[in-house]
Amino acid sequence: MELYPAIDLRQGSAVRLAQGDFDRSRSYGDPLELAARYGTAGARWVHVVDLDAARTGTAANRRVVLDIAATGTLLVQAGGGVRSAADVEELLSGGVARVVLGTAAVTRPELVEELTARFPGQVAVGLDHRGGGRDVAVSGWERSSGVGLDEALTRLADVPVAAVVVTAIERDGVLAGPDTAGLSEVLARTGHDVVASGGVRSAADLRALAALSVDGRGLAGAIVGRALVDGALSVEEAMAACAASG
Repeated sequence: MELYPAIDLRQGSAVRLAQGDFDRSRSYGDPLELAARYGTAGARWVHVVDLDAARTGTAANRRVVLDIAATGTLLVQAGGGVRSAADVEELLSGGVARVVLGTAAVTRPELVEELTARFPGQVAVGLDHRGGGRDVAVSGWERSSGVGLDEALTRLADVPVAAVVVTAIERDGVLAGPDTAGLSEVLARTGHDVVASGGVRSAADLRALAALSVDGRGLAGAIVGRALVDGALSVEEAMAACAASG
């Protein structure tokens, strides 16, 4: 299971939101310095989200995303406000390894099909849900899509996405522990690689995620945000826990 340290961007700074609430935001300073810390500690990937763009569709922090990718020290998985083929092209040509479509994946499924064909292995889908999967949120988690997690996964069944990034919004940024039961259900419902996001607070949580297995398949990765930036968990500890999956 791969570790994805998270860097969320708002107005040029690295921040963490609590449960996606923009009124509950805490700043963690220079995102390039944070990325460098993760790389120095041994992380291979970093998960970067432009929160402003996720909310508005305008790429407010794209230069920062591309600057992180340009360092060449980390593989960058980037999302937030990626709504068009031009967005994907700009990110991938700028050195991003994988692009995550969120809102567009739900509102424009034909775009996912087009882009996965054009950029095989480089386009993932983010499904951010509330209520145990009853509702997939869009537009920076501020609107309901009217689509449930089951339906969204069914739509993607035959689309060759690189991964499905599944976030339990109620657990995100509040150190509530990951939704292991829900993630097991996701593994049972899709054959795609699944990257878990939301709630990780300790190495024990990561070991629990690494141990998940449904029909011999486990999680492909886990995104960790607040536990790393707050110092509750080091990158080295997190990577060791992720390696427990073999």
